[in-house]
Formats: sequence, C-alpha cells, structure tokens
Amino acid sequence: MSDLKERTKRFALDVIRLCAALPRKQEFLIIGKQLTRSATSVGANYRSARRAKSRADFLAKMAIVEEEADECMYWMELLEGLGCASEPELRRLQDEADQLVAIAVASKKTARGNDERRSAKDEQQEADGRGSNDERRAGKWSRPGIE
Repeated sequence: MSDLKERTKRFALDVIRLCAALPRKQEFLIIGKQLTRSATSVGANYRSARRAKSRADFLAKMAIVEEEADECMYWMELLEGLGCASEPELRRLQDEADQLVAIAVASKKTARGNDERRSAKDEQQEADGRGSNDERRAGKWSRPGIE
C-alpha cells in the first residue's frame, strides 16, 4: 500500500510541475489551479483512506480519490484541447490519472466484497446457532448450554 501512497504523491508533484510550465494567461491559470487542487487531493484523500476508522469511512474516502483523479482527467483534456502543455508528459499524466481511477474503483469493490463475504459468514454462523462475529466480539453471544 505504501507504493500507492508514493505514487499519488509523485502524481501530485508531476502535475504541479506541469502546471508551473503553463503559459501565464488567464485561462491556463484557472485550469492549472483546478488541476493542481484535484491532483493534490488524490494523494491527501488516499492517505486519509489508509487511516479510515471504519469500512464506510474507507469507502467514502476512496470515492473522493476516484472523483478527484477523474476530475484531473477532465482538466487535462481541456489542456490537451488548448494544445499548450508538453504532449508526452500530459499523455503520461492522463494515463496515470486513469490508472488511479481504476485502482480506486477496484479498492472500493474489494472492500465491499469483503463486507458481503463477512455478512454471508455471519448469517451462516447465526443459522448454525454460533452467533455472528460482531455478537461474539461484543460479548453478546455464548455457546448454548454454557453460562
């Protein structure tokens, strides 16, 4: 996971460098500011997701990572349309943003899948008379016949 932490930081720094090289015209300043904001938000929210207090918190933060990386793609498409940024670097950053979106989506699916598997396991344990994992953790369940 620390690989993704470094990757999102490198992405933000590379976008900052790209934006610093843009022409100093009003339209580029606006796009550059928005692109920088969304690119730095990707890494900040990923770090926050790593420290999530619950699965729901993790999912919410990863949704923000996905949204911000996708927003980066939008701003870079505008730069591409204006034809002002270094084309190879812009394409590389567009590809990186696309990969970060895919990683965020996959992480959310995995986290949701873990919830579904856990719920199915709890349901089976309850049906077998063993109580759910949550009940056992909370001390609300005891084995039948044992006080």
